[in-house]
Amino acid sequence: MAGQVQQKSMSGGQANESGKYGPVPKRCVVTGGLGFVGQRLVETLVERGAEQVVSFDIVPPAANVWQHKAIKYVTADLCDYDAVLKAVEGADCVWHNAAAVGPFLPKHFYKNVNVIGTRNVLEACKQQGVRKLVFSATPSSRFTCTDDVDGKTEAEMPDIPQECYVAEYSATKAEGELLLRKACKEDEILFVAVAPHTVYGPRDNLFLPNLLEAAGVGKLRIFGSGTSRVGYTHVDNYCHGLVIAEKQLYQGSPHLGKFYVCTDGPTHPHAEGYSVFWEELDQAVTGMGFDSLYSKTALPYFLLRIIAFICDVISTMTGKKLKLGWFTLRMLTMHRWFRITAAQNDLGYQPVVSYKDGWPDTIEWFRNKWLPTFDPKTASGTTGGIAQQTVDKVKIQEQKMQK
Repeated sequence: MAGQVQQKSMSGGQANESGKYGPVPKRCVVTGGLGFVGQRLVETLVERGAEQVVSFDIVPPAANVWQHKAIKYVTADLCDYDAVLKAVEGADCVWHNAAAVGPFLPKHFYKNVNVIGTRNVLEACKQQGVRKLVFSATPSSRFTCTDDVDGKTEAEMPDIPQECYVAEYSATKAEGELLLRKACKEDEILFVAVAPHTVYGPRDNLFLPNLLEAAGVGKLRIFGSGTSRVGYTHVDNYCHGLVIAEKQLYQGSPHLGKFYVCTDGPTHPHAEGYSVFWEELDQAVTGMGFDSLYSKTALPYFLLRIIAFICDVISTMTGKKLKLGWFTLRMLTMHRWFRITAAQNDLGYQPVVSYKDGWPDTIEWFRNKWLPTFDPKTASGTTGGIAQQTVDKVKIQEQKMQK
């Protein structure tokens, strides 16, 4: 089935045969259905037997999306309540995956999508009698930029709300999750929150493109000691976690309203559940034919801190989004990996794609699909602007929001 669409994940198409992981709801809605995760989630639900999946996204479908009789593409804004109301009508479950993600978006995106959009989805579900909602959350709502997250379980992470957050994205995602938690406690909806960490895989349009672009123009260096430990989540694994979480949405479920993290877990190079970030990134860099990061001098942390401060000032004064700032610096130098104990125990989660298969598959996809489009003349370095494909999507979203 994976071969039916040019950009579908090969590993996912082989792993997700209908019925292998139990039944899925007949009528599903996925918000953000054309994003990196959302598109794969729509495909996964269809592969597992859903009769209809509404893919709701502000961005119109590309020419090469999977044209399947079970998929209905709806192009609309989450801030348009009537559109959301119509989209969720008759749904057995809604996967609220749409989000303004990362540090590179205009500030108003975060509130509009992550809070107002979530409120609209919640109210629409209540009005249409849709009882089940799986929320795509973020672990960054549970940690700060000052402390490493070195193998904490879900239970060991601080709960929301927090006094401060690592970024506007994290703050608004937490606010949206709290709206759903309150409604769940009041028996207005059945919901759980499921988060990945550093999602990767074919069609990634944020994580790897920006780093590979900097490497491709010779500007990427290892930051600091280069020993930061990070947990990864293959996109198919995250979609698997999102789908099986729906099974816990029943009256009296002990797992309602809880927060879970799904990663590649023990399939990482280090079986505790992590990879050494710069070692794995270097595999992707050299996989593109670029010079190894270990052939260049690493950048000391104190120097990077100064550069990040300057970049943040420039971004604030000009509005131009630069790759390196305080948030990005910390994300690339701190330990960020999680023990997925609760997801394993409560959801029955186990990775369906191992890291040893998923990471090479992703590198191959980027070599075949991304590299031919890479233009060093227009690419930017570590402190330059964000990757063009990220910029293009932001422009589309902004144009739609202004209508």
